[in-house]
Amino acid sequence: MSNKTSSPILSANENLLGSCLFVITSLHVSNKSESTLIDEFASFVTLLLSFSSLFSFFSIKTIKINHKVIFERIADVLFIA
Repeated sequence: MSNKTSSPILSANENLLGSCLFVITSLHVSNKSESTLIDEFASFVTLLLSFSSLFSFFSIKTIKINHKVIFERIADVLFIA
């Protein structure tokens, strides 16, 4: 019943988090982080994706069906945001 989207969200979050961290790191290395807002946006997206990954993992690992559904729904909303 649940966990229809938790595993794909977890997999997609890995790739997207890597991309966001690459953008943040490359901006800081090139000293362009002070002149642009991209690193702030990437940091915010990284935070959303991290929480989405966390709730997706909780959805996969929890035993109670009610909690699985709630955690999966939260992970979906954070991933879409």
